[in-house]
Amino acid sequence: MIRALGFLVFSVLALAAWHRIPPDVPTLPLPPLTEKIDLIEIDKSERRLTVYRDGVSLRSYDVALGFSPEGHKAKEGDGRTPEGRYWIDRRNPQSAFHLSLGINYPRPLDQLKAAAHGVSPGGDIFIHGQPNGSAIVHRGDWTEGCIALTNQEMEELWRIVEVGTEVVIWP
Repeated sequence: MIRALGFLVFSVLALAAWHRIPPDVPTLPLPPLTEKIDLIEIDKSERRLTVYRDGVSLRSYDVALGFSPEGHKAKEGDGRTPEGRYWIDRRNPQSAFHLSLGINYPRPLDQLKAAAHGVSPGGDIFIHGQPNGSAIVHRGDWTEGCIALTNQEMEELWRIVEVGTEVVIWP
């Protein structure tokens, strides 16, 4: 009898508490960015790309990196995403990865370091979308050293980034 009464009291209290929890409110999509930006920052440790205009953060995106992202890119095929100060040097609307923005890697210092070790520094580092024709969004770090977003995010980035935009990639 005492157990049944205890269960009943517990059930009534749990039901009362449950009614006080507000329902999940769906988040509204953010308004699209339309004005050009002047800085892209990528924080590799956080897997975040943030865009800025005049020092103000406008939006952040989750990103995927190279399949072996720790450390600065040292050679072709190492799966690392470069670190340092770069800029967007080209736009590719015919990319195999749903639009892509080229980063000016390797810089002269990257080339010198690779040459000193007798290796190629690699190249063709891009910020891009998902592979064309893929029905899934790839998760985790899967690129050869590039920075990947969803196709929808890449379309927004494509509209607001010009050649010459600064890109800073932090460890």
